[in-house]
Amino acid sequence: MQLLNTAPDDDVTGLLAALTVRSSVYCLSDLGAPWGFEVDDASTAKFHIVLDGGCWLRLTGADPVWLGHGDLAILPRGERHTVSDSLDSAVRGLDRLIADHPLDADARLNGGGDGARTRLLCGGFTLASPAPEALLAPLPQVVTMTPRAALVSAWIGPVFALARQEATEPAPGAQAIFAKLADVFLAQALRAYLTGAAQAGLLRPGPLADPPIAHAAALIRDDPARPWTLQALARETSMSRTAFAMRFRAATGESPIQHLAKVRLSQVAAYLTTTDLTLDAIAARTGYASNASLSKAFKRRFGVSPGSYRETNRSPVSAAAPA
Repeated sequence: MQLLNTAPDDDVTGLLAALTVRSSVYCLSDLGAPWGFEVDDASTAKFHIVLDGGCWLRLTGADPVWLGHGDLAILPRGERHTVSDSLDSAVRGLDRLIADHPLDADARLNGGGDGARTRLLCGGFTLASPAPEALLAPLPQVVTMTPRAALVSAWIGPVFALARQEATEPAPGAQAIFAKLADVFLAQALRAYLTGAAQAGLLRPGPLADPPIAHAAALIRDDPARPWTLQALARETSMSRTAFAMRFRAATGESPIQHLAKVRLSQVAAYLTTTDLTLDAIAARTGYASNASLSKAFKRRFGVSPGSYRETNRSPVSAAAPA
């Protein structure tokens, strides 16, 4: 079945064609449990790729996210966050951790305790200036991708295997290779989220010119599972319900509740194509009371069920990342 029309694909193609990612790999970390580090807030976007093991990623005010073997997490706006083997593990500043465990010649960090080990490829990336506002605006605080996901399993597995090989058997030029591999992961994850945003009708040519409305839109984007109401959003902007609704429509062309629905469905589409989460788990993360209510809203907007949408983008599982 055809999904909507070709216009969203054209929008995404244009954005990705204009995208220039400059990755800067900070380090390859090999850490034994217990361990934990905190990364400061910065304008540079951050990413973490789990080469072996697993860890928890936490942002203030958000539910912790588990990252397993092969998973990628991107923080597009570079918010302060922590990464640890357990939610109970002590956390130290990354700068302090590196000071106590200096990187070797290949920018590798070894530390932590004597427990199970986790290997992470951690880094940051900048976009060529000026970055298209339409590229960053729809992205949530944390963009995740797993090599087991439907959209990426066919070809991301060999790329991930190459990253693991470089981590296990270092060779000259490893830093440059890691940077190139990170670019591949990043571009694929951004493509999936932008595709969902385009099909949900969220892409727009420029930033919202009304700061309080832009703030409200950011609140919705970063916490779509919250039971937002018109009154709650108006309160966040210190406006009356009527004034807020009028200014929101003037700035976006739609009501706050219509915008909320688009954001939720955009993130549902992204989860379907970048993760192997169940519909129940996706519903919980995006503010739907059940997978039945999610499925009904999704089919109304996208023209197919969530299962069909995921299956349409499914690639042969034989090429998935190795266990």
